[in-house]
Formats: sequence, structure tokens, C-alpha cells
Amino acid sequence: MLRAAGSYFLRTLTLQYQPIYIAALGATAFQLGVANSIGGLSAAAIALPIGWLADKYGVRRIFLAATGLMLFGAFLFASAESWMIVIPALLIVNLGLQMESTACPIVCGSCLKGDERATGMGLCDTLSATPGLISPLVGAMVITRFGGLNVEGIEPLYCLQVIGFSLILVFVLSGFTEPNRRGLKIEIGFGGSLRELFDRGTKLKSWILFVSLSSVPLYMATMVYVPFFAAEIKHADAFVLGGMAMASMVMPLLLSIPLGRLADRIGRKKVLYLTTSIYCLSLLLLVYAVDSTMLLFSGVLQGFSVLAAVTRGAMTAELVPTALLGRMFGILGLFRGMVMILSPVVGGVLWGATGPDSIFYLIIALQVLGMFLLLTMPETLIKKSRTSRE
Repeated sequence: MLRAAGSYFLRTLTLQYQPIYIAALGATAFQLGVANSIGGLSAAAIALPIGWLADKYGVRRIFLAATGLMLFGAFLFASAESWMIVIPALLIVNLGLQMESTACPIVCGSCLKGDERATGMGLCDTLSATPGLISPLVGAMVITRFGGLNVEGIEPLYCLQVIGFSLILVFVLSGFTEPNRRGLKIEIGFGGSLRELFDRGTKLKSWILFVSLSSVPLYMATMVYVPFFAAEIKHADAFVLGGMAMASMVMPLLLSIPLGRLADRIGRKKVLYLTTSIYCLSLLLLVYAVDSTMLLFSGVLQGFSVLAAVTRGAMTAELVPTALLGRMFGILGLFRGMVMILSPVVGGVLWGATGPDSIFYLIIALQVLGMFLLLTMPETLIKKSRTSRE
């Protein structure tokens, strides 16, 4: 949790300001989408082998490699002189993020029992995400001190990332212990491992499609067009953008544990319906916002996307045996990487062709489609309870 908290602080330090930084380096809205789409190539390419490698060699090595890559990516961002230079930085950072996001849920998925998994993941996410309350404010203060929403103002944030990721690298080397994963033994090759995953998993094809649809908001909205829309269309300044990022952490911090307990009692699917619906409402508030108060309230409700992601992680861990978690999160990472490639450029096309608002209407439509798909999935908590009684 300490490692995750440090990484989360550093990533959210620049999250709201990165699209504006790339635009300040000369990118248009379409080029912004293209840069982020190209940046997603590395995440898609590495996802499957990373899951297999995590199962075979352990998550500690994956964390070490991921942190080193994010350190180097932050250095490239800090030294970029044009938006084209940002593309290799995005490739490297997204590679590190993919490795981290594949390895991180394996820890909770391996170490928690089924009837406590959603609660435990909620607790982990609550504590590790707490720095997200202050990192956007720190970012806004640094930006204001060094010149505002421009290259000179945002660049120092990436210098802070270089220092921070260096410290995390030392921390993982000295303090992280490989979790015990019962029944983990890989003697077959990569292709055989994937066949085993689909043979022993439950409705994995439908689940992969659902997770892919659910990933669109992160890669099209949160990481690219929400802050860009707020700054360009709603004229938000650095502190409003930072406030939106801080506000998005309020609900995860307050509700991660209660919603985790609720998911452990009434089931994962009902909680997913609730959190996804509220997130869609947040996008409507963003589109129709007339002042900074509405923008901040939209930010509060956008935090429900994080709550939905925690519940999806718990459900994912219950669709396959523990020994296959690395491969499961790896194949999900592959499809999320494909979404990362397509979503930003589609958003850039929509921005220019039909208007900025259409990006958020498309995201809402895809989330509604995902909820219909979720109806076809089994409730994993009920299934787990029955198994334990038998």
C-alpha cells in the first residue's frame, strides 16, 4: 500500500495537466488524441507476456521494472521541447503503468479470501489513494509558482516525478516481499497458459468485452479530454483543474470500504450498476456545467469510476483460479491497451467533427451497453458462497 500510495501521488500530480502540457508543446486536439493513442501501443503489446511473467517470476520484479520505466518516462516529459517528443515518453510511461496495473491486483487477489476480497481491495485503494487528495493541489501551487498553465509552469511537476520514482525504486528494492500464491506452478509455455486460462475461467470472453467497454472512460475522458474540455471549453484555471482531481478522490476515500462491504454482501453486479450510473451522471454535469461549482461537483461524481474499477477487480479475481490471476489480468491489459490506442484518437475525431460534447455522450452510451452485457454474467459472490457451503 505504501508503494501504491507513492506511485499514485506522483501519477496524479500531472494527470489533470498532462493534456494541457502536450497542447502547450504545440499539439491540436486531434494531435493530442493521436499522441495518446500511439502511447497506448506499448501497453497493448506487453500486456499478455507481463501477466505470464508475473505468474512465472513474481510481481516484485514487475514492480521494479515498472517503476524504472515511469522514472525514465517522467525524465523524457521534463525534457520535451515539442509534442512529438512526448510520444516516446507516453510509450514508456504507459508500458510502466501497464506492468504496474497488471501486478498490483495480483497481490490482493492472492492474499484475500473470497468473502473479504471486495472489502480488502476497497481498504487498499482507500489508503493508497489518500495522497490523491493533496497531489492536485500541490500541482496547482507549483504551476502557479512557475508561470501558469504553460510549458514552463507544468514542466517542474515532471522533475518532481523523477525524484519521487527514484525513491520508490529504492523502497521496492529494500522493502517489498513477494506474496505467497498458493498453487502457483507454471510448467507449460505461453500459448498453453492462455488455453488453460480460458478452459478454467468462467465466461471470460463476455467479461473481457465488459472490462474493455468500462475502460473507455479512463483512456478517453479522465486521462485526455475531461481536463482538456474543462480548460478549453469551460475555461477552468489550474486550481479548478486541480480541484476537480481532488474532488474525484472524495468518493473513493469515503465509500471504498462501505461499498466493498456492500459488494461482499449483496453482490458485485449490483454495486457495478450503481457506480457506473452515477459516473455517467458526472459526465452530463461536466457537459452542462455553467460555473466552477458544477465542474467540481462533476469531479466528485467522477470518483465513482474508481469505485467501479475496484469492484471489477474483485469480480475478476473470482472468475479464475488464483494461480491464473497474472494471465487473467494480462489478457485484460491487452484489451485495455487496445482501448487505450483507439479511444483518444476517436475522441480527437469527434472533437473536430461533431463537437467536444459528443465525446462524453459516446462514453455514456458505451457504459449503458456495458451494463446490458453485465446482465449476462454470473454473480461471482453467490457462486462463491454456494461453493463454500458445499
